[in-house]
Amino acid sequence: MGTTTEGGAGADTAGRDRPPRPPSSLSPSRAADFMRCPLLYRLRVIDKLPEKPSLAATRGTVVHAVLERLFDAPAAERTARRARDLVPGEWERLLAARPELAALFDAAEPAALAEWLDSAGALVDRWFTLEDPTRLEPAERELYVETVLESGLTLRGYVDRLDVAPATGDLRVVDYKTGKAPRPEYRDEPLFQMSFYALVLWRLRGVVPRRLQLVYLGSGDVLTYDPSERDLLRTERRLLALWEAIRAATASGEWLPRRTPLCGWCDHQAFCPEFGGTPPPYPLAETAGELPVVGENGPV
Repeated sequence: MGTTTEGGAGADTAGRDRPPRPPSSLSPSRAADFMRCPLLYRLRVIDKLPEKPSLAATRGTVVHAVLERLFDAPAAERTARRARDLVPGEWERLLAARPELAALFDAAEPAALAEWLDSAGALVDRWFTLEDPTRLEPAERELYVETVLESGLTLRGYVDRLDVAPATGDLRVVDYKTGKAPRPEYRDEPLFQMSFYALVLWRLRGVVPRRLQLVYLGSGDVLTYDPSERDLLRTERRLLALWEAIRAATASGEWLPRRTPLCGWCDHQAFCPEFGGTPPPYPLAETAGELPVVGENGPV
């Protein structure tokens, strides 16, 4: 789901059972982690420390699933009522896959679950004020994309929706956000994420996407950006510089914390020097200095 719901409830946890190893690829979420706080990147990617599920992130996962599944129906049947009716079933489907999410709700207070499901339904309802699914036929939904740049760096991620114009073949990359649109001074990160997807698609298909579209269901805003080839080359240079910084930190073991307004939502304050904590022993101490292996992908 575009790695960018309200948190990380939908993140792949399969890699946590693997032994620690140097990072070998970049996704938009992990690139954002490193830019926000290198220590957070380390704790998630290398140490693979578990994180508590949150109501907001889990709701984002459910809403993304509803908006993906709705397009299974014929165009005329893609109504707001049908979409809202999908919410409970998608929650049950997610719960079956991740039983630990049951701990989010107190069994003695069923009203809390009902209110939470209703809040997810409200986000789905708002989507219908922003887009008309009866006039859309996505070429891809939840599309996994991966490419290897000439430098050897692997880029990968999941695109929420890819639209292809029938007449021209123009590509539109759409990402759903279940939070609110950021203020203008904070829009660099989501636009960078979208440019990341555009770069991967350009390298894979040889076509620069015509439009990048962010749909914010929390506030009812739609942000668009039409990238140029020059823009994507700039994104590529930025990613290569970021990767070199990650490689240097991997080799040295120096993952510096960075205090930001988002620290209050971080599960890892106990390991953060900014909050009086101590990071766990560096699991790659014996292999520090080895270069990441290209193509061996860990969690997105």
